[in-house]
Amino acid sequence: MDAYSIIIKPHVTEKTMNLIDLNNEITFVVRRTANKGQIKRAFEELYGEQVAKVNTHITPKGEKVAFIKLVEEEMAEELAVRIGVF
Repeated sequence: MDAYSIIIKPHVTEKTMNLIDLNNEITFVVRRTANKGQIKRAFEELYGEQVAKVNTHITPKGEKVAFIKLVEEEMAEELAVRIGVF
């Protein structure tokens, strides 16, 4: 699959904003059929950052959300600024 078809958009809520600051995690809405390995490869290809861990969750609305923990500290905040979350 194409990286642009896997990563759909940033998922921004109060909880995800706290995760950026406290846990160095950034959250995206992803394709429902994508697995964790595909999400990790797509994220690294699109943003050029190393991923430590990917957790996924399906919301009550039926969207699949990926919590992506980055390797380097403070990189989630810099990435959020770069893509326009802040």
